[in-house]
Amino acid sequence: MVRPIVLYGSPILRQKAQPVPLDDPRLPSLIQDLWDTMHQAQGVGLAAPQIGVSLQVFVVDTQEAESSDTPAFQEVFINPRILSTAPSCVPYEEGCLSIPGIRERVYRSPSIEVEYYDRNLQLKRNIFEGFPARVIQHEYDHLLGLLFIDYLSPLKRQLLRRRLQQISRGAVQTAYPIALP
Repeated sequence: MVRPIVLYGSPILRQKAQPVPLDDPRLPSLIQDLWDTMHQAQGVGLAAPQIGVSLQVFVVDTQEAESSDTPAFQEVFINPRILSTAPSCVPYEEGCLSIPGIRERVYRSPSIEVEYYDRNLQLKRNIFEGFPARVIQHEYDHLLGLLFIDYLSPLKRQLLRRRLQQISRGAVQTAYPIALP
């Protein structure tokens, strides 16, 4: 089921998400709702807090990425933990379905090691590189109550303040359903 995407300004986007009990009977439908909502919005990743659920789960599907040089990657991440990152960071222009219409350059690690449960509730530990690593870090941040704009300079955030206020009031047009803060 497609759910409305929570917009910037909603308190749930700033909360640290709770671990998911692996025996939670709502988990399969939550994961399906994340897939449905992300695909309808033509995103490459979506975290549970973005649909109003403060649980540690997100989905990634890079096949919608226009500029990705890597093969399509699709995965569910339940209770993930980033174990390590490469020491250097690289810039890339990011956006967020919860902050529509704003794209900015963000520096992130090009390689990460992550431990997580997959869609079959199997514990995995993998190294991700390139665009998938970036998307995973972006979605993982949502579980910590962080947004990509938090990585911008104070001056850049100040320049975006008016647009962010418009988003928080719902004064934006999207091709997907939204939930106002």
